[in-house]
Parts: sequence; C-alpha cells; structure tokens
Amino acid sequence: MASVMGMLEARESAARMQVEELRAEADRVRAELAEAEAVLERRVVALTELAEALAADAVPQEPVRPAPVPVEVKEPVAGSVVPEWRDGVTAKVLAPECRRLLGVLEAGGEGLRAKELAARGLELVPAKVEGARVKARRLVARCWLAEDRPGVFISDARRSE
Repeated sequence: MASVMGMLEARESAARMQVEELRAEADRVRAELAEAEAVLERRVVALTELAEALAADAVPQEPVRPAPVPVEVKEPVAGSVVPEWRDGVTAKVLAPECRRLLGVLEAGGEGLRAKELAARGLELVPAKVEGARVKARRLVARCWLAEDRPGVFISDARRSE
C-alpha cells in the first residue's frame, strides 16, 4: 500500500502539470487575441477611411421612408391606461368612466369630492366611491383634472384654454 505522503506528492505533481498546461494555453490564447485585435483595428480604420471618402463624393439624398400604415384606433374600454393630457388630445381617448368624471366636473362648476362624483351617476356604495377617487386621482396625475384642495377635484383650467 502506498504511503499517504507519496499519494499527496503524486496529486501535487499532477496539479502542477495541469497548471503549466493551462498557462501555456492562456499564453497561446493571449497571442491569438492580440493578433485578432490587430486585424480588427485595421478593418475599422479601413472602413472609416472608405466612409469618409464616399461621403466627400456623395450627394445627399432624401432617406427612403416606408409608407405609413393606417392604424385602427379602438374605442377605449374600462381599465384602459389613462394617457397624459397634452394639446390636441381630446377626452375620446379616455375610458367611458373617466369621460363621465370629466363631464360631471365640467358641468359641476366648483370642486367635488369623490363621494359627490360617485353620487352623480353611480350607486352610492363604498366601492363605487373609492373607484371614483382612484380614477380622479389618476386623472389628476395625468393632468386631465386638478385638485383644488386635498380630495376636492376640479376640471383642469389648462384643458379649457
């Protein structure tokens, strides 16, 4: 039976040989990498020179653009994303419930709370009041409505200008 020391020396020798082989392989890979980088650098320079030469002789042309594809605009439904308000955008892009809230506030004149918004057209239950509050806050965040005071919603003056 071989001694423990002999077995450990044999394993060390095998590991040392593997390290030397891997170092030789790493040196070979580094040399190949340096060669490939030199080739790449020459090709980048050649491409740049060619592009500059062609640009000096080229006449600017209008880029070819694809023909516009007609987009079918669908009617927004409940749960649709509320888009940001900007000039030229109408309330037709909003879901029906959001349009109803806008209409109530534009007809109401002064600010209304969520409970008053829900009472004008919906069943007055806590879930409907909270839904109206969430929708109104979302409309405020997207600049469709404004908050006169905390919890009091008004029609945004910028939209009516």
